[in-house]
Amino acid sequence: MASTKEIKNRINSIKETQKITNAMYLISSTKLRKAKKELEQTEPYFYGMQAMTERLARHVSGINSPFFRPIDEEKDKDRTVAFLVITADKGLAGAYNHNVLKLTEEEMAKHKNTKLFVVGELGRKHFENKHIPIDEEFLYTAQNPTLHRSRVITLRLLELYETEQIQELFIVYTIMVNSTEMESMIHRLLPLKEATVMSIPADVYQEEFQLIPSPEDVIKAVVPNCINGYIFSALVESFCCEQHARMTAMQSANDSANSILHTLNLEFNRVRQAAITQEITEVCSGAKAQKQRRKKKAKASGS
Repeated sequence: MASTKEIKNRINSIKETQKITNAMYLISSTKLRKAKKELEQTEPYFYGMQAMTERLARHVSGINSPFFRPIDEEKDKDRTVAFLVITADKGLAGAYNHNVLKLTEEEMAKHKNTKLFVVGELGRKHFENKHIPIDEEFLYTAQNPTLHRSRVITLRLLELYETEQIQELFIVYTIMVNSTEMESMIHRLLPLKEATVMSIPADVYQEEFQLIPSPEDVIKAVVPNCINGYIFSALVESFCCEQHARMTAMQSANDSANSILHTLNLEFNRVRQAAITQEITEVCSGAKAQKQRRKKKAKASGS
């Protein structure tokens, strides 16, 4: 059994750690409120861009555009597939990073030629430790998503796509399913899928649509903004999920610390009580021995 000093040192150590987890919980909760507010402001732009892409897709049938380049799984087996992976710069966020990285590795294993683009320090370290080559990493983007940083990523990826160094582009990130649940997902950014007559629901109004000055020019101007909007929204939502995951992890750590402290306090009290009982027993035994000694001495002197 551990001594009272050892138990007390462990209690103090856990309390010091709990101060850190409490501070991280408060910081994450503050960042989460800010991220949620930014996400609410971003969503209208994001959904507007998605709606614009879908409207274009319904009217670009037959238009020669690299953004709507069809992919044939059989003929294009040797195509180069790029993955933009959004992770965090810090750990201690539960399974947030693990789920994204696991999904990425599973998807990369399905393709022969791949290129990897990583946002976040944790993703970079993970792939480096596994000796998976990273084509480019975007630093200082996961913690403070901005349109400028998403535009830098977009321009780089579009440059590779337009020069046919990559033929397909996916983004892997985390979405908020609801206020308590998150999910890692993968979405194909390029090429965009053309809508067919059969895929359009019957109740969707097919408005008259004119592309001025030309369909190719409109698509060339709109699609990069749509891609940029999607990447920016994914960065913001991933940051929101990261803070939520870290806050949950710190809350779990605090709950575990309280449980351990409760157990240690009980053990400390038992050990202290045992020590007190032992001291009382030793005092009583010593007093009894002294009393017997005095009796023997008095008896010896009386005889």
